[in-house]
Amino acid sequence: MGETNTAVDRLQASFPEAVLEVSVFRAQTTAVVRREDILQIGRFLKEEPDLAFDYLTLLSAVDLYPREPRFEVVYQLYSMKYRHRLRLKVRLPSEDPVVDSVVPLWPTANWHEREAYDLMGIQFKDHPDLRRILLPDDWEGHPLRKDYPLLGPSRAA
Repeated sequence: MGETNTAVDRLQASFPEAVLEVSVFRAQTTAVVRREDILQIGRFLKEEPDLAFDYLTLLSAVDLYPREPRFEVVYQLYSMKYRHRLRLKVRLPSEDPVVDSVVPLWPTANWHEREAYDLMGIQFKDHPDLRRILLPDDWEGHPLRKDYPLLGPSRAA
């Protein structure tokens, strides 16, 4: 955990305006960052030799409806070299659920971002191939959103 707190300290020192909130729960550190800074922060965490968060283990999205901002994109990072973890979150409003793609930093994000797009409707700016990954192309809506009809779009009242 100490290694991760060092990463957060460095992150806050380098991006004081971009780190909105930091929390620790059950020895896992989470930093909420501004969406417009996700690429710059990700590059910093990956390329700084003493941090080396070189592995994106998870990218997911959470629908906090009816709360605003409604969505959170969650990035779980891991350093193979130092064996420490860090979770980043970006909050997105319901009327504009768009964030930059992190595929240029972590290529494995390609499939994760497509899944978040398909099931939650999160748009990833400059994604190399943002299209549905699990549902048919003609599917209506995003079934993991909390306001999605329980019986599907064709049975909605």
